[in-house]
Amino acid sequence: MNIRFRTGETPLLVGIVNRVKDWHLVKREHWYRIPVKSAPPQLHDMKYLAFYLTKPFVDEKWAVTYYARITDVVALPRRELLPDEPDHERANEPYYRISIGELQRLPKPIPSRRWRRIVFIPTTLEKLLGAEEINDLFNTSPIEDRLHDALKRADVPAERQCPVREEDAGYMLDFAVFCRDGNLDVECDGDRYHLTPDRAQRDRSRDNDLTADGWHILRFNAREINDDTEKCLGAVRRTVKRLGGPA
Repeated sequence: MNIRFRTGETPLLVGIVNRVKDWHLVKREHWYRIPVKSAPPQLHDMKYLAFYLTKPFVDEKWAVTYYARITDVVALPRRELLPDEPDHERANEPYYRISIGELQRLPKPIPSRRWRRIVFIPTTLEKLLGAEEINDLFNTSPIEDRLHDALKRADVPAERQCPVREEDAGYMLDFAVFCRDGNLDVECDGDRYHLTPDRAQRDRSRDNDLTADGWHILRFNAREINDDTEKCLGAVRRTVKRLGGPA
C-alpha cells in the first residue's frame, strides 16, 4: 500500500508480534524488528509503533493493546540482533531495529472480529486512538474510508485489506464479506489509477481468478462512492442477502 499522510496526521505503524520472546524484547529492551525486504515503504516516516498480538498471547491475542513512540531506526544483520539464534535461516539478512520509548496501553484494546491474519498496517495515531476494531485502523484512501463508514453504520461485517490466496496468486481485497453461500469482494477504484489500460487488464485477470474460485465481486469508482454512497451500500446489502447473509 502506497499511503500518503495528510497534514495534521501523525504516522503510525501497526506491527505483528508472533513470539513471546519477541514481546519480551519489546517490553524489556524497547526494540522491535522488521525484515528490510518486507518493511513498508513508509517506515521512516513513522512516529509511533503499535503492536498486534497473535495466538500465543492468550488473553491479549488478536488485538492491538499497546503502542509507543519511535526513537530510532537502524538496519543490522539478524545475527547481531539475535545472537542466540546464529543458525537461523535468515541470520545474515538485514533487519530494521526500531527503538521505542515506554509502552503505553490503550484505554480499550482494538480487537480483530475474525481473529484474522494481518500484514503491517500503516495508519495514524489519530485512527489508533479512535478505533473500535481492526478495520477502523486502515488508512488507504478517502473513498475507502467513506465506504467503510457506510458499511459499518449498516452493520455489514466487511474486513478491510483482507489477504486471500487463490491458486498461486495472492490478492489484497479492499473489503471482504464472508457469507453463508459464498464470499463477496468489494473494490474501490480510484478514477486515475484503475483507468489505465495496464491496470484495467490486471483488474480483469484478478477478477477472473477470484470469480473462478467462487468469489462475487462488486466494483465502485470514486464518483459513485462520493456522489451516491447509499446506492453503493444498497448493492452490497442486496448481494450479501442473496448470498445467505454474513457467515
